[in-house]
Amino acid sequence: MPQFAVNHMTVARLGYTELLDLAASLGCVGVEVRDDLGKPLFDGLDPVTAGAMARDRGLRILALAEVKRFNDWSEGKSREARELMGIAVACGAEAVSLIPRNDNGGMGNGERQGALRVALKALRPMLEDHDLIGLVEPLGFLACPLRIKADTVEVIEALGAGDRFRIVHDTFHHHLAHHHLSGGGPIFAGHTGIVHVSGVVDPRLSVDEMGDRHRVLVDGADRLDNLGQLWALEAAGYRGPVSFEAFAPETQAEPDPAAALRRSMEFIRSRLAAQAA
Repeated sequence: MPQFAVNHMTVARLGYTELLDLAASLGCVGVEVRDDLGKPLFDGLDPVTAGAMARDRGLRILALAEVKRFNDWSEGKSREARELMGIAVACGAEAVSLIPRNDNGGMGNGERQGALRVALKALRPMLEDHDLIGLVEPLGFLACPLRIKADTVEVIEALGAGDRFRIVHDTFHHHLAHHHLSGGGPIFAGHTGIVHVSGVVDPRLSVDEMGDRHRVLVDGADRLDNLGQLWALEAAGYRGPVSFEAFAPETQAEPDPAAALRRSMEFIRSRLAAQAA
């Protein structure tokens, strides 16, 4: 059964302490903390203190997000990554999130893989110095040069860098990138460091129209086959965290986010258990 976690985006209106209390009350294994919510990281708390607060509640800080446009590498990007890694070490985070550019740039075949290789080669010694994992998240959007997980896995393996890099299996982005393939596309469970779950329930949307604003909690109306993806990951040996990452304003505005998350957790657990029976 899944080890659940909460990405702060899902409950973006809550403060850091409230995020921790929520995750602990739900029996989560950890949280993902973000620097893109329009407020200071950890609500301005010192990272050492913030990390201790999580551990006091029995929670792991699974990832600190994010290095944006990491595959558009530069000296500035190097400084940004090193700064985030320093904070990650201070708070005891296990990984930093690496998010690719999503602007239709660097899309050429060969160009995509080359830019990824340059970035990963630069990041690897930095991750080693800080004893961190880099979580690479392919985005299924058409404007992203890093849509296909196979491209990332291929470069990681070519560099022999599987000790420092894992991929994020995001059920939303996986569906966008692979929905046209029979069986839903390759899973790469052995390369996966964390799974992000969210659902899209609006029946009017085509796949290419689906965006972050449509991402809600997973329920019976889900169109992304979250259950099928989770089942495939589990069958392939994945045993890591499954983190709720919903962006929809209506989800973030939930008056009782704990109850909403608990319903989604119970829905996923019960359906996976039924499938296993």
